Amino acid sequence: MERTWDLIVVGAGAIGLSCAWRCAQAGMSVLVLEREAPGAGASGVAAGMLAPVTEASFGEEALLALNLEARAAWPGFAAELEEATALPTGYLDSGALVVAADRDDAEELRRLHAFQVELGLGAEWLTPSAAREREPALSPRIAGAIHAPQDGQADPRAVVRALAAGLVAAGGELRTGVEAVGLETAGGRVGGVQVVPAGAADGAEREVVPATSVLIAAGAWSSAGEIGSDPFAPPVRPVKGQLLDLRVRPGRRPPARHLIRTPRCYLLTRPDGQVVLGATQEEQGFDRTVTADGVYRLLEAAWEVLPDAGELELVGARAGLRPATPDNAPAVGAGD
Repeated sequence: MERTWDLIVVGAGAIGLSCAWRCAQAGMSVLVLEREAPGAGASGVAAGMLAPVTEASFGEEALLALNLEARAAWPGFAAELEEATALPTGYLDSGALVVAADRDDAEELRRLHAFQVELGLGAEWLTPSAAREREPALSPRIAGAIHAPQDGQADPRAVVRALAAGLVAAGGELRTGVEAVGLETAGGRVGGVQVVPAGAADGAEREVVPATSVLIAAGAWSSAGEIGSDPFAPPVRPVKGQLLDLRVRPGRRPPARHLIRTPRCYLLTRPDGQVVLGATQEEQGFDRTVTADGVYRLLEAAWEVLPDAGELELVGARAGLRPATPDNAPAVGAGD
């Protein structure tokens, strides 16, 4: 007879694995179910920005407070995970520059900076020359920048690898190649997960894996239409994002030390010379096609503030799906 797990986590991305690792550390029996490989969803195509200051938006002060709290926890979290697994997370206190490519951008960023100052976020407005002193490769045509020294980055794919190892070391189990297609419920409570082999035809026989609690962390696939028609599924939708994998060529200098953002793109340079350029935001359902237009727009947006970006090696392009909610806030809590 199948054992009853204390917790089943649906989805082996950064969020699902983080929760599973912590629960396994606390002595719970934990099973993580994943259709593909760990990090195959949004975590595998995320850049890894830890940037609450430069991502602050008007009217989202409550979300900003949560983001700031999460950012403050990252140094300890990364250190503990690296110590527990002897694996890197790519965590880096790089700081961030939000760069205005022209006067229109500068007006928009001036408003954002005033909002950041009003909230006490410690962001600094830089003149074009001051911005280029910090990042000499910036275009001489830029019109200013916001410096946010508190923002940083991590490598999501490295984080996922470390979390998967940490989960197993803590006594948890990771099961791939299975697809959650519904929740087993009785009397208004969840009692397990209905699964089929990944890629199984419609109507395939379902196996029920019992659990005391179930955590849905399947990203854009967490919605009721994807994991059965259960009322417990969160209200999420997929938002497509395309990004480019670039690399610093031998003998060349990295394009920037800071995380660079503009109103149209972001660019992260990792210590090993990898560069991530992203990301589009497209309402295209579950389409994950890389398009020529997406690649062109990203390269154009990077080039207008960092001309040397055009000299980077193009390694590849990826497209993934972010889980979006109606109010942009994370869906955290018990289902109705």
